Amino acid sequence: MPVIYVNDNFGRWRADFRAQVAFCLKETSRGREMVRQLEPDEHDYFVLKPKHSGFFATTLDTLLRYLGVERLILTGIAGNFCVLFTANDAYMRDYQLLVPADCIASNTKKENNEALEMIRKYLKADIRPSTRLTLRRRRSKG
Repeated sequence: MPVIYVNDNFGRWRADFRAQVAFCLKETSRGREMVRQLEPDEHDYFVLKPKHSGFFATTLDTLLRYLGVERLILTGIAGNFCVLFTANDAYMRDYQLLVPADCIASNTKKENNEALEMIRKYLKADIRPSTRLTLRRRRSKG
């Protein structure tokens, strides 16, 4: 299953993804421990985004089409902004959505729950917790 990291560029317009990861792993970076746990490996893909949605002004849709992806599992921080806006744009492009409720976070629990409800109701996403998902292996092409 392909893993695609979609991250803000944090206004660092000359940085690439690896530079962003290195920046976030600095001792002075907040969230360093989380970045260490989620650090990508050489087989993962990455997209830097300038705004809230992973699709806005990025190559994400082109990459997903190239990989033959029809269903997305969205996780992340800023559930009520980045995840919500990315989910909306994915829905508008006819992707099926899984947004596990225990795999997104917002500033407050209330905001997170509101975002999840909108994602479920309007974007027809499956928001079951990750522990209740059963994922099947995708058949490889060729």
